[in-house]
Amino acid sequence: MLGWLKEKFIGWLREEENVSTVPLCDFDRMSRALRPADVILVEGGTRLSQFIKNITQSQWTHSALYVGRLCEIGDTVLRQHIQRHYQKSHDEPLSLDEPLIIEGLIGQGIIVEPLSKYRGVNMRVCQPRSLSSNDATRVLRFAAHHLGVQYDIRQLFDLARWMSPHAWLPRRLGSTLFEINTSLSERTICSTLIAAAFGSVHFPITPVVHRGDDGALRFYPRNTRLCTPRDFDYSPYFDSVKFSLVAM
Repeated sequence: MLGWLKEKFIGWLREEENVSTVPLCDFDRMSRALRPADVILVEGGTRLSQFIKNITQSQWTHSALYVGRLCEIGDTVLRQHIQRHYQKSHDEPLSLDEPLIIEGLIGQGIIVEPLSKYRGVNMRVCQPRSLSSNDATRVLRFAAHHLGVQYDIRQLFDLARWMSPHAWLPRRLGSTLFEINTSLSERTICSTLIAAAFGSVHFPITPVVHRGDDGALRFYPRNTRLCTPRDFDYSPYFDSVKFSLVAM
């Protein structure tokens, strides 16, 4: 019974509620400019997307990691691993020239999908500044290692409680966000996985900044479980690139 109710609730969250009929992003131009390990921000139109907009006060409700085309992945093991996971959820054969992304979706978990699924959707690209090609490959390896992991609905609602200005309970009480032994190998969400992937090569998103008694600023790694899609847009370490249909 609980499983049935959970599936119904997830289905309700995934229903489209506000779908724009006017594309705001030049998809073809964006596709040509993407580089492996770029972060793609998506403005969704589901009930869950509206919920995320409300708690983050941002139009960006989802993030995905750009993988690139299979034919361009030099790491044979990584290429075959991604291909196997793609075929698990798709009946049609995967073209070696198909641009791919890794993303986390409620009800589906961490999956690999074609970039083309977001054609006609408002998107923005966040490119990690000065990330080496070797580190980009390591970021992709980290994310690909978590393909098949389930989506963490509990973390999503704990994050909403943490960010809400109206706290009914102490924000840390009963929260999964600060559990020391929490592992991404069981459950995670899209932005946490991507932040952790960059953290694996010591590439920051939005670090915690403290000023010491001596006046010096000190930077500390931020809890990746507190990361939301908007953080990649605000990060000083990523270049946010718009691909507007209207040329200025």
